[in-house]
Formats: sequence, structure tokens, C-alpha cells
Amino acid sequence: MHQVNITITGRVQRVGFRYWVRNIARKLGVNGIVRNLDNGGLEVIAQSDEDTLRVFVNTISDGPPLALVKEVKTKWVKPREKFEGFEILR
Repeated sequence: MHQVNITITGRVQRVGFRYWVRNIARKLGVNGIVRNLDNGGLEVIAQSDEDTLRVFVNTISDGPPLALVKEVKTKWVKPREKFEGFEILR
């Protein structure tokens, strides 16, 4: 199992981005979380095999129709915990 931590900035809150990410994650079989950050961005922690995670990152990088993504930062890390399913936090 691999993990990628993703930070997305731009107009990404109040546009349905978290729900959109969750739907894509569930379709691809990716486990993890998505949450709003205090700075107006989003944080995504995703776990799956490497190929699936690369597809996931590429898919969410443009965002849903109402979003305006300015930057997507990815950091590949060793998983410290195992997520079951994909959830939206705060």
C-alpha cells in the first residue's frame, strides 16, 4: 500500500470539492480522508496502490466545475495508519 498527501489551493471550498473527491476516491477504491484547511485550501490523504493513486491525483487536480485550482502539492509518504473507506472531515 502507498500513501500520498495532497494539498490543493485556490477556490476549493464551498464548491462541492470534498464531496467530488470522495466520489472519485470511492469509484477508484482509494481509502483516506479529505478536509478543509484553515487557509482556504484542502488536504487529501489517500491510500491505495501506486498506479491507482497516480490516476486519482491526476483526476482530482482540475477540480469540479465550480472550483478554480491554483496549485496541487503531493507528498508520497509511508503510511502510518490504515484508512478504511474514504471520508470527509470537517
